[in-house]
Amino acid sequence: MLPPKRALLSRFAVAHRRAITSSPLHETPSPPPTKELASLSMAADKCKSMDQLKQIHAQMIITARIHDGFAASRLINFCALSDSGNLSYALKLFDDIPAPNQFMWNTLIRAQASSSNPIAALLLYAEMRRRGVAPGKHTFPFVLKACSHSNSSLNSIKCSEQVHAHVLKFGLDCDSHVAKGLIRAYSVSGRINDARKVFDELTERNLSVWTTIICGFAQNDSADEAITLFNTMVSEGFEPNGVVLSSVLSACAQSACLSLGEQIHAYMEEKGMELNVILGTALVNMYAKNGALVEAKQCFDGLKEKNVATWNTMICGLAVHGQADEAIHFFRKMEREKVKPNDITLLGVLSACCHAGMLEFGSEIFYSMKRAYGIEPNLKHYGCMVDLLGRGGRILEAEEMIRGMVWEADVVIWGALLSACKSWGNIEVAERVVKEIHGLDPKNHGVHVVLSNMYAEAGRWEDVVRSRKGMKEESLKKTAGWSFVGDDET
Repeated sequence: MLPPKRALLSRFAVAHRRAITSSPLHETPSPPPTKELASLSMAADKCKSMDQLKQIHAQMIITARIHDGFAASRLINFCALSDSGNLSYALKLFDDIPAPNQFMWNTLIRAQASSSNPIAALLLYAEMRRRGVAPGKHTFPFVLKACSHSNSSLNSIKCSEQVHAHVLKFGLDCDSHVAKGLIRAYSVSGRINDARKVFDELTERNLSVWTTIICGFAQNDSADEAITLFNTMVSEGFEPNGVVLSSVLSACAQSACLSLGEQIHAYMEEKGMELNVILGTALVNMYAKNGALVEAKQCFDGLKEKNVATWNTMICGLAVHGQADEAIHFFRKMEREKVKPNDITLLGVLSACCHAGMLEFGSEIFYSMKRAYGIEPNLKHYGCMVDLLGRGGRILEAEEMIRGMVWEADVVIWGALLSACKSWGNIEVAERVVKEIHGLDPKNHGVHVVLSNMYAEAGRWEDVVRSRKGMKEESLKKTAGWSFVGDDET
């Protein structure tokens, strides 16, 4: 038996082979509904609860109207997509229909793609193809949305590739809605070059497509490309909206491009754009990451609405630039305003404590994370605490903390302890740390240099010789580089 993910991909392939050439490209439209049927269908559209919907369902059964495609589609639409609906009920209705039309399939795929189990949308699509129902331009965006929400990045990529093949077969690769779905699916799974290829092959691009590709590059840490695309978009006459501006501001924060960020801010003020929480947070983040802390605080204070991400941006920005007292002031103010901190908030506070050497306050925050905030410390929080203890000279306590973690320590956290050992001249712990780092990264010879220098500073010359001899022998084990110059060259 195939594992679930492989089985899904296999069903995609089988459905594609069986149905891709046999089904029509357009479904035959249903005949117009009678007045009585139209009245019941309109009543289904105006439902405000499942109780009302069930009454209409019962009336359709009594009057033998339930097998009409138009009527059934209205029932399914309410159950699947309404906030007052019931997706399970929609699926039961669907199962009772002998030949569901494309609209019904699309409705349920859309609902499942937005549910907590998006893989169900992919299975529905595979079943749709198996039954020979042709997908259309309204099908693929939701199938691709389900691909984007797949648990595994690898599974997401494979599904996106197979759906892309279906898109090409049905000649819908030039449709802007479908292309947008492909760009987003590839971007979410980290295949930004594939997303760019889809974008480049489009003959016509609307603002939504431009926004999706720019957001994709910004979210894949490709800030320069995002900014270049934004400039091209503007030069082609597209007026940017809040979504694309927030992504470009994020790119400006990544690439230290303060000047463009300031231009965008001026543009927003000129256009009278309202700073909602997303756009406002992006603006604060841009200024904070670029070290323009005065401007960041001015923007922050001017926001009508703030969420935890807005507070985190300010706290972390101040911490990174050594403004520890200010960062902690914002943290206290955040608590007074009853905004619940998250793991990023506390990481920012601990980082501020590290920069300022505030061991007592940092320890208080770290050891109260679970009790006071309901947050389990992760490896980054431990890294900050190790750094803080090391800076305070509490080397053995820092080592004990690392060895007591539930996670395996990485090179970064051991490196923080080694740095502290060097600062305080603790050779005994440094020797143990170097062994740990060597086990994780055998090619990291820099740590041996640090230890050798510590021996030299302590006047332990025999250990210096031994350490350097060991490094030399280790270097000889590596494959030597070589070059060749022909004898005939002059």
